[in-house]
Amino acid sequence: MVTQKRKLGDIGEEAAEKYLKKLGYRILEKNYNRKWGEIDIVAKFKKDIVFVEVKSKNKDSKFLPAQNVNFFKQQRLIRAARSWLAENKIKSEVAWQIDVLIVELDFGGKNAQVKHLRNCVWA
Repeated sequence: MVTQKRKLGDIGEEAAEKYLKKLGYRILEKNYNRKWGEIDIVAKFKKDIVFVEVKSKNKDSKFLPAQNVNFFKQQRLIRAARSWLAENKIKSEVAWQIDVLIVELDFGGKNAQVKHLRNCVWA
């Protein structure tokens, strides 16, 4: 059974993907998952690889999703990003970054407002 939290996350990730595509990002992979970390979206923007962590919330919620990207979560994101780069044989000179997208959804999940925090996680 899919939980309400998972449904909210799925809707948020869909909205995030549409947002990125509108900006000209090319989606390379979604839900890259290893035991040491997960990347919600891997995209390419111009010549850079962008790893995206999506945090979703209802508009009326007092919850601040960016707070969940704490030091330990950041370390897991960095390790997963480096793993993805190695597995895909991406040269070390290719620039990459980790962004966080905060997706605020209305009650029906039809309208989404996206806040894009660029290059906000680094080693």
